[in-house]
Amino acid sequence: MSSRFQLGPKSQAFADTALDHVWHPCTQMKDHESMPIIPIAKGKGIWLEDFDGKRYIDAVSSWWVNLFGHSNDFINGKIQEQLSNLEHVILAGFTHQPIVDLSKRLVEKAPQGLTRCFYADNGSSAVEVALKMSFHSYRNKGQHKKTRFISISNGYHGETLAALAVSGVALYKEIYGPLLLDPIEVPSPDSYYRPEGVSPAEHAREMFKHMEAALEEHHETVCAVILEPLIQCAGGMRMYDPEYLRLLREACDKYGVHLIADEIAVGFGRTGTFFACEQADITPDFLCLSKGITAGYLPLSVVMTNEKIYQDFYDDYETLKAFLHSHSYTGNPLACAAALATLDLFERDNVIEENKKLAKVMADSTAHLIDHPHVGDVRQTGMVLAVEMVKDKKTKEAYPWQERRGLDVFKYALNHECLLRPLGNVVYMMPPYVIQPEEIQLLAKVMTDGINAVTAK
Repeated sequence: MSSRFQLGPKSQAFADTALDHVWHPCTQMKDHESMPIIPIAKGKGIWLEDFDGKRYIDAVSSWWVNLFGHSNDFINGKIQEQLSNLEHVILAGFTHQPIVDLSKRLVEKAPQGLTRCFYADNGSSAVEVALKMSFHSYRNKGQHKKTRFISISNGYHGETLAALAVSGVALYKEIYGPLLLDPIEVPSPDSYYRPEGVSPAEHAREMFKHMEAALEEHHETVCAVILEPLIQCAGGMRMYDPEYLRLLREACDKYGVHLIADEIAVGFGRTGTFFACEQADITPDFLCLSKGITAGYLPLSVVMTNEKIYQDFYDDYETLKAFLHSHSYTGNPLACAAALATLDLFERDNVIEENKKLAKVMADSTAHLIDHPHVGDVRQTGMVLAVEMVKDKKTKEAYPWQERRGLDVFKYALNHECLLRPLGNVVYMMPPYVIQPEEIQLLAKVMTDGINAVTAK
């Protein structure tokens, strides 16, 4: 099998020019000596198109942000409407209609008790806000010992320094160790390595013992526990049972520690409910949202919290209790208009219920892969489905990361009109919600053929 991928002449010429000056994210740029950067000229629906007219299904929602397809007519119209009135205004001391409307609607959708919205412009920044706000709220109450955080192994919360510190994926974190905070890390509850015959819920209860022990020992110095509810996305789409969240909420209350739910990737319907926390029937102290909030149109994030924490900062200026965190584009009106349009589409198109049908197609079209001799797991939560390739099915021994077999599947898929960006040995679907059943089936076929090809060698 040749995993070589070539662009057409127009796209190749553009790609050569792009590489003169653009340093791309999450990329070893030397790879592009042998693998071309893919220039996209336009997008419509689930399809991206390069400068030669070659199309690709955006199976990863352009890094998990696009919910309703590229160049969505409804969202386009709402942004254009806002553009004719107000493009941006400082949010310190000023406000505007889109942010007021968006905040009201988010409070209506969020778990009960989350009544306050603090805005930023990307997911990492939202995590920074939540961490700072948790620490600062205790500080304002005179609890100066609380300076640490508990995180989960294999979790991921972003690339800024505090967000990276509470992440657990060594690939992104290890080199920056000397710069980072020192969180208390407990083992992940993900179900992949659970013993045979043990249910995901039983495994979650067993793994929670590590969290309980950490809270019991360190609660006097811990501000908050942070985790991604249900799916550790950048950690290989590892999934775990909602029981862990229920136990964690109870334990955080017991030990007087905040709970930060990072739903940046899993919020807005991705797990089968509007917010992942709903599946455990819990309310976190902080809910971090971004990515799908604007359906992939514009940068926006928000941290939702409760009235009690808000009141920890509400005082005369001279007390110096104010939360003086800010970003230049905080609460941008165009981004808020896109977010409002996104919420409109959820309601208009009954998206959560319709997604259940699409999720079943995803499951049915990939079910055969569970018997593949080099597939260790096929796992799914809502509109996220992941296939983990392994060297040894019985022991789940992974292929050496240096072999980059996931990248070979990626190249294979590009030659067959699909964008299936891997996470190491994990190939996954996380498509826009406007994908059609036959397009899911095409993705499943290309995924299967690609896995067959790269595991045969």
